[in-house]
Formats: sequence, C-alpha cells, structure tokens
Amino acid sequence: MRIPSPRNLRTILKLIVAVAITALGDTPALTAGLQTDAASGETPFLAENHAAMTRMMDGMSTRPTGDVDRDFVAMMVPHHQGAIDMAQAELRYGHNEQLRRIAQEIIVEQQQEIVAMRVALGQPLPAPAPAPDQQQPASRSAAPAHRTSDQGMQMNMPNPMQGDQR
Repeated sequence: MRIPSPRNLRTILKLIVAVAITALGDTPALTAGLQTDAASGETPFLAENHAAMTRMMDGMSTRPTGDVDRDFVAMMVPHHQGAIDMAQAELRYGHNEQLRRIAQEIIVEQQQEIVAMRVALGQPLPAPAPAPDQQQPASRSAAPAHRTSDQGMQMNMPNPMQGDQR
C-alpha cells in the first residue's frame, strides 16, 4: 500500500472538512437551529464562533516549507488559537459553570502548548497581552503604578542544568 504524501493528506483533509461544513450548512435542522438561536439571543456567540472557525481554517491552510516540524507548528498554532477563541466565547456567553471551567482550562492548556511548540522550534514568543475579554478599567492609566526594571526580577539560585559555575 502506498502512503499518501503530506501534501495529498492535507488536500484530502481540506476536502473532508469542506464537505462536512457544506453538508452541515445545508441541513434543515441546522438552518432551523440557527433561526431559533438568533431569536434566543445566541447570535453574538454564534458569530464569534464562526469567526474563530474561519480564522482557524484560514490559518491552517499553509504552504508546505519542506520542514515537517515547522509545517506542523504552522498548522497547530492556528488550531490551538481557534480553541482559545471558542473557549473565550463560552466564557463570555455561556452559563454552565462546569463548561466555563473547562473553557478556562482549554485557554490555559492551549496557550501553554503554543508556547511549547514555538520554544521547540526556537521561534520568538508573542508579547504578553490581556485576554480580549479582560478590559482595563477606564479610570486606570496605561502607565505602571511603580517603576519597573528592564532586567526583571533577579534570583541568585544555582541552575542544575548548567552545573556549578563558581
């Protein structure tokens, strides 16, 4: 049996996803469900999830570079970010406390995995930023309340990975 190339596998996967999305979008049950959802106030949640899915699918459609590891990360980062975006929508609009806790766990775990993949490839990490649903109060200024050092916190502890360098 001949194993398909990664390029062919990606093409097959894209076709399967496209067929599934098209099939779901054309079903009367889904159309009726969307009409019910719109009437029930779920429209913003559905819009955010649709946008997250679109960004994720667009981001996962990358050209192969010839480096399997880089291609894997290039596809997985948007996939994980899509999960983060959908979990944030659950936190904004969901009411089930158990699902909200799961959404929080998804956000933390997926962010950690994105960082781990980038570190494994030696890629720069994105600058830290608050989650989109964490707004700064209008009364606070953007300047820090106390002076900070460019060097950050210094700890004088031995590093077992580097050996004792005294």
